Amino acid sequence: MDIKKVLISQPEPKGASPYNELISKYSVKVDFRPFFSVEAVSLRDFVAQRVNILDYTAIIFTSRTAIDAFFSICEQSRVTVPETMKYFCQSEAIAVYLQKYIVYRKRKIFFGSGTMASIIETIGTKHKSEKFLITCTDGLKPEIDKLFAKAKLQRGSAVFVHTVNNDLKDLKLSDYQMVAFYSPSDVKSLLENFPDFKQGKLLFATYGPSTAKAMKEANLNVEIQTPTPEAPSIAEALLKYVSGK
Repeated sequence: MDIKKVLISQPEPKGASPYNELISKYSVKVDFRPFFSVEAVSLRDFVAQRVNILDYTAIIFTSRTAIDAFFSICEQSRVTVPETMKYFCQSEAIAVYLQKYIVYRKRKIFFGSGTMASIIETIGTKHKSEKFLITCTDGLKPEIDKLFAKAKLQRGSAVFVHTVNNDLKDLKLSDYQMVAFYSPSDVKSLLENFPDFKQGKLLFATYGPSTAKAMKEANLNVEIQTPTPEAPSIAEALLKYVSGK
C-alpha cells in the first residue's frame, strides 16, 4: 500500500522530529494525536487503596508523572517522607526529575537502564532488605509482580496515576493509511471511541510486546511491530517500510 498519511498516537515532538526524513524524503504527512492522557489519582481514590507510604523504605518510579503524583499525595495527606527513604527509578532521566522535589545529592537515588528488570538488577543484594512501594499506572502488571517475587523482594504497590481516554470522535481514521500505537491504552481508547471500528485496509504499527498483545486480543492485525534490531523505533521502521528496504 502507498503510504501518504500516518497518524502517531503521541504528542507532537518538540524540536527535531524523528519523522523528519519520512516527511521530507518521501512526502509522507505525519499527524500526531494522543489517544489517552495520564492523570494523578485523587487523594480520595488513593486513601481507598489503604496504603501507608511510611510502611515502606524504598519507592519505585517508572515515570515523571508518578513522581508528581506521589509528592502531591504526600503533601495532601500531610505525610513527611523520611530522609532515609530510597528511590529507585526506571531511567536516569526519571531519577534526575526527582530534583524537583528533593535535594538530589542528599538522598539515596538509584536508576536502571529503562526497564523494570534493570531496576531489579540495580537493587541487587545490597538493597534486598528494603520494603519497596511500586508506583503504578492503573494497577500492578502481573509480569512486574513476578519479577519482584522471583527476586524475593518485599513489595507492595499503589496506583498513583491512571489513564483517561481522550475524545477522538472528530478523528477521521479513513484519512490515514497507517496508525502507530505505543501502548495498550491506545488500543483501549480506539475501541472505546469507535465501538464499531472495522480495520479494513488500515495498517497498524506498534511499539512493544504489550501493545502487540493488546492488538491481537482486539482481533486487529499489526503490519509493523517494533522494536527490532533493524528498527528499534517506529520512526525507523516506517522509514524502512516506505522506502521498501
